[in-house]
Amino acid sequence: MRRRLLQAILAVVILTGLLLGIPLTYTAWLWVEDFTRGDMRLRLDRLAAEIIEQEGGDGRVDGQLDTTSLRLAVPTGGRLEVVYPTPENPATRVDIGPASVDRPIEESLSMGTSGSLRLEIPSAQMRTSQAQAVGAVALVVLASIAAGTVVAVLTARRLADPLQQVAGRAARLAEGDFRKDATRHGIPELDRVSDVLDSATVEIVGRLQREHALVADVSHQLRSRLTAVRLRLDELSEHPDPEVVTEANEAMAQVDRLTDAIDDLVRSSRDDGSAGAAEVAVLPELQVVVEDWRRTFDDAGRTLTLTGDPALTASVTDTRLREAVSVLIHNALDHGGGDCVVTVRAVGGREHREPTVRVDVADAGAGVSDELAPHIFDRGFSGAGSTGVGLALARALVEADGGRLELQRRRPAMFTVFLPATTLRVTSPPAEPR
Repeated sequence: MRRRLLQAILAVVILTGLLLGIPLTYTAWLWVEDFTRGDMRLRLDRLAAEIIEQEGGDGRVDGQLDTTSLRLAVPTGGRLEVVYPTPENPATRVDIGPASVDRPIEESLSMGTSGSLRLEIPSAQMRTSQAQAVGAVALVVLASIAAGTVVAVLTARRLADPLQQVAGRAARLAEGDFRKDATRHGIPELDRVSDVLDSATVEIVGRLQREHALVADVSHQLRSRLTAVRLRLDELSEHPDPEVVTEANEAMAQVDRLTDAIDDLVRSSRDDGSAGAAEVAVLPELQVVVEDWRRTFDDAGRTLTLTGDPALTASVTDTRLREAVSVLIHNALDHGGGDCVVTVRAVGGREHREPTVRVDVADAGAGVSDELAPHIFDRGFSGAGSTGVGLALARALVEADGGRLELQRRRPAMFTVFLPATTLRVTSPPAEPR
């Protein structure tokens, strides 16, 4: 940021210097020339006065023109041509100075009907003065740019360093560092931001404490109720009817998985998200989820299938993976149509620099509307009368392990979970139906 500020201020300073320096340079160049020509005109006026004093009453010069005073008025290296009337010749000419002048500057003066003066001087001295004037203007412009550079550096440091400190503090706040910072920078706007961050820190700490307490209370109550349910199911597992025993055992397995999921969610609210990630065989892990939902799909007259490479593994938390995919399958059951297919494959290439395991959950329903698609993962937003929590929770669970969840296709709907792969075998994904 300091670099951008410095570049912006320097650009303004240099542009201003050029906009002022170029006209000033041109003006100085012309001013020196005008000054030189003005001096020549003054000399001609004095010379004309000297000649007029030598004229008689009839406006003519009797005898030889006295050029002594005229020579004194001619600059060194200059040449003067005098044309004056005499009784013998109305246009007598007298030249004072060298026969020619190198690169002369000329000025002339008319004296009546038959007299004139023409003065030539070398232009070298005027060009030297012009160069000196231009150099002086250039020095002033350079001094202005140098002063502007110093001001730019100080201003950039004055603004950039506090902004970087405030941004660093905001980043630490996002990482969970809620310590107050009493540093102030003397800039009212930035100090106001620091005050707001202090207030936000207090508010966030209070909310986190309340949320942690609420999560602990809710998880305790849920585990207590689930323990009671499991005890009742354990009693049913001793029922003489084999079908009742089978249902009781399946229900107990569901209770155990729900208890594990609750414990994992509680841990997720306390740790940095990926602490429980491990190498997990994706397809066998999802087989459990598919088996849990298959009967529900069968009851709805639909099929749920799982396909893919069983050798693929990813660095994830098993419970989070199961819960996230379970949410997607549940979403396909409630809002989709037709058969639901869960596909596990590895992908790579330009879009995935690292090997990635891709889990697709697709159905053959009407899909997601264009109005709903941009907000489908927003917590609390739903276009079908649901709570709007499921997909937001699924994305949070996936992202906690360094993956991502996307709506890969709108119609028919296909949600895709991308997970960091630990296996190196990568295959190109097949073409998706449109």
